[in-house]
Amino acid sequence: MTSPGSPRALVASALSQTRYAFYGIAVLSAITNILMLTGPLFMMQVYDRVLTSRSVPTLVALTLLALGIYVFLGILEMMRSKILLQIGRRIDEELSAPTFDTVLRLPLGLSRNDGGSQPLRDLDQIRGFMSGSGPIAICDLPWMPLYIAILYAFHPYFGYAAVAGAILLMALTLSSEFLLREPTRKLSQMASRRSDLVEAGRRNAEPLHAMGMRTSYAGRFERLNRQFVEGQTVTSDLTSSFSAVSKIFRMALQSAILALGAWLVIQQLASPGAIIASSILTSKALSPIEMVIGQWRGFINARQSRRRLEEMLDRHAGVRNPMPLPAPARTLSVAGLAIMPAGGSKPLIHDIAFTLSAGQGLGIIGHSGSGKSTLSRALVGIWPATRGSIRLDGAALNQWDPEALGPSIGYLPQGVDLFNGTIAENISRFSENASPDLIIEAAKLAGVHDLVLSMPDGYDTAIGNHGAILSSGQRQRIGLARALYGRPFLVVLDEPNANLDADGEAALTRAITAMRQAGSIVIVVAHRPNALQALDQVLVMSGGAMVAFGPRDEVLRKTTRPTPPRPAASAGASGGVAAGTQGLREETAKSEQAAVPFPAAEQEASDAAVLEEDQSKGSGPAVRRITR
Repeated sequence: MTSPGSPRALVASALSQTRYAFYGIAVLSAITNILMLTGPLFMMQVYDRVLTSRSVPTLVALTLLALGIYVFLGILEMMRSKILLQIGRRIDEELSAPTFDTVLRLPLGLSRNDGGSQPLRDLDQIRGFMSGSGPIAICDLPWMPLYIAILYAFHPYFGYAAVAGAILLMALTLSSEFLLREPTRKLSQMASRRSDLVEAGRRNAEPLHAMGMRTSYAGRFERLNRQFVEGQTVTSDLTSSFSAVSKIFRMALQSAILALGAWLVIQQLASPGAIIASSILTSKALSPIEMVIGQWRGFINARQSRRRLEEMLDRHAGVRNPMPLPAPARTLSVAGLAIMPAGGSKPLIHDIAFTLSAGQGLGIIGHSGSGKSTLSRALVGIWPATRGSIRLDGAALNQWDPEALGPSIGYLPQGVDLFNGTIAENISRFSENASPDLIIEAAKLAGVHDLVLSMPDGYDTAIGNHGAILSSGQRQRIGLARALYGRPFLVVLDEPNANLDADGEAALTRAITAMRQAGSIVIVVAHRPNALQALDQVLVMSGGAMVAFGPRDEVLRKTTRPTPPRPAASAGASGGVAAGTQGLREETAKSEQAAVPFPAAEQEASDAAVLEEDQSKGSGPAVRRITR
């Protein structure tokens, strides 16, 4: 049973809130279906009364009456269409916010297949069906027995013929449901994969062009697109075939009704007017079935979309509404943290534990793939903890509302992506009531204020999608300003100097120092040692585990090894060149000495006297906690 607050109940509630509007549609459908009898009754009166009596006044009166009814009928049809449009709008108003929130949550999961924007497409499918002609066909369908009863009143043979036609059309409808259900589901899946492939190609247009990958990538798209077109051809062929068969059958049935009426008139069992009236009534009686057949594919798509949307909302719903807590200002503590991918059997990181206080800075180093970025995502709440906890001022992250905690967190991911808008909007995180002073303060902290002022419109410069007009370094520095906006308590920077020049790295060091002095905790994931200058703590990771944690200088001294000296220049080399490059080699050697993390710790067993070996419950990796 679905609970009232569940996402499935949310979709059902959005649909049920439109039931009174559908009651109105049903009432209007009842009136319009009754008024639809105007045509056949008018024809009967013309053939049976006007033509026999040759009365022009009767013809004029009947014509005026029919015209008045048709005008009223047209007004009702417009009202019915407008109500359906409002139903679609109401459904969108109720579901668009949670659906869009789900789309934003999808990339945050550890599942490889997040579905992209499929939930929004599903909502569009539901709204399109509910505001289209599908519900009209459903509301008109119950009035089919009325028309058959009137036909039976003309003569039982008319009723029998209409019933036989209705049974055959219903059989076609059920056959279309059986044959179209699975192809339609597969077609929807292929459409989603095709859309994702196109979007991935658009995002990576530069490497595709630069490395000559467009042809091979286009071949991949062509293969998928060929499957999609083939699937679309199959479903469209089935749909059009059923529609064509039903249309031809109805036309043939109308002719058969005319022939039957003529025979009955010859036998003096019906009036001449009944021939035309019965033909029109038969067409009207069977048209809802034909409309249902034409809309059946849309109905199947809407039904599958509702099921997918309910499952997606159910999977990514934020069911809790935590009580507001004060903004964090004291500590960050991590205990026994493990992150497990969806459906995986091995954690990405495990047994991570450390504590930082306000004003401290932590550098996370290690080889590529050691789990540094995974840890940074977990620290800001992007990936949930499978085991252990992450706490700010003693409260676990799941005790905070993400929207309330957001201003207290600054995050700069590896791949910096800005949004379509102005520089000021991006720095202020698109806050509706952003303070210009805070925007400028964040820009100055990131050392990007002068750069922004040099642009044509300053802070009001529109940067386009993904910050298209900016270089990689400029995007990274504006992303840093966004992370520092409002002086958040916890700042996590994932390789913030990857695209920075010397000036940018100097500005980064100043920003980290200023944030620490203001009482923030700053965590930096780095491969290059320059990013660690303004930090006082270092955590070394290997294979998803923490292998060392402690004061920066001590950890780096015990977990790095110097680079072997370079061989001297060959005898044939110019002495002036060798002398000119000697200083550069010395500086490079110093940097590389700090850039090779933790392998030396496994080789230099003689330094174990200054290391405290911790074994987590006798099973976890050894953690070297450096002590002074």
